[in-house]
Amino acid sequence: MNVFISHSWAYSDHYEKLSQWIFEESWSISGRPIEFFNTSVPRDNPIHYAPNDATLQQAIYQRIAMSHVLVIPTGMYANYSKWIKKEIDGARLHGRPIVAVDPWAQKRASSVVAGAANESVGWNKQSIINAVWRLGNGR
Repeated sequence: MNVFISHSWAYSDHYEKLSQWIFEESWSISGRPIEFFNTSVPRDNPIHYAPNDATLQQAIYQRIAMSHVLVIPTGMYANYSKWIKKEIDGARLHGRPIVAVDPWAQKRASSVVAGAANESVGWNKQSIINAVWRLGNGR
């Protein structure tokens, strides 16, 4: 299953932890091993050097189109990120479900992400994996 994790590099600790939980651990459902593949945009990807916003948006939308589900942390920075909003638009455009994840001990959640999510979960790896699996298989 292809998973796109939204992120802001200024708050990359959320992305790093989610990526570790989803992609670096072994998971199984009903005793059957499952694999998750990362379709997120890595920090060193040349996509970040796109000549303009339209080219960057198109490249991100292509990654979203390859994904089964998006995972978006609900950090308050998401309310002010134009790219997270564009990723949400890309998920809608391509009919991809969104799992909103509330970072540990966070008191407030982004209304932008929470309003777009198909499911919201807490900062717990098993809850995140269950939601990703459930929503990603719904396609």
